[in-house]
Amino acid sequence: MAVTVMTWLFAFPLLGFATGMRTMTPIAVLCWFAYFKYLPLQGTWGSWAAMLVSACIFTVFAFGEWIGDKLPQTPNRTDAFPLIARLTFGGLVGALAATGVRGPAIEGLILGVLGAAIGTFVGFMLRRSFAQHCGRDLPVAIIEDGIALLFAALSLHMITS
Repeated sequence: MAVTVMTWLFAFPLLGFATGMRTMTPIAVLCWFAYFKYLPLQGTWGSWAAMLVSACIFTVFAFGEWIGDKLPQTPNRTDAFPLIARLTFGGLVGALAATGVRGPAIEGLILGVLGAAIGTFVGFMLRRSFAQHCGRDLPVAIIEDGIALLFAALSLHMITS
């Protein structure tokens, strides 16, 4: 499966960007792509991501994150632990996606981490700005959930097409 340079430079960082917005959404989407064999991970180090149990577990985690994100006691995504988790999962989804298209996992990892770093801070600033403008955070947070899901699905569609 050949992946063009433009796909590497746009779709992989976009997948990471989505991870910066919502840590668990892109890995859940990637697991479903792998389970339905759009992203062929069988026989690789990432074959665990193609298992139904992985897709279900990460989907539950994503839903949990969507709910937890709306709670007032949830830490900022830019705090140390949430930031490390976003960067780690950004690298993981990038490496898995690269492996699935028989590309170098290290390049996917690097692009995923870079995208996650940008997505974390840009997403934080945009959400804060829109929430202040709207006077409420909840509608902006729900829209952000949808955008993260859309970006994850779009980037994986581009990578696997």
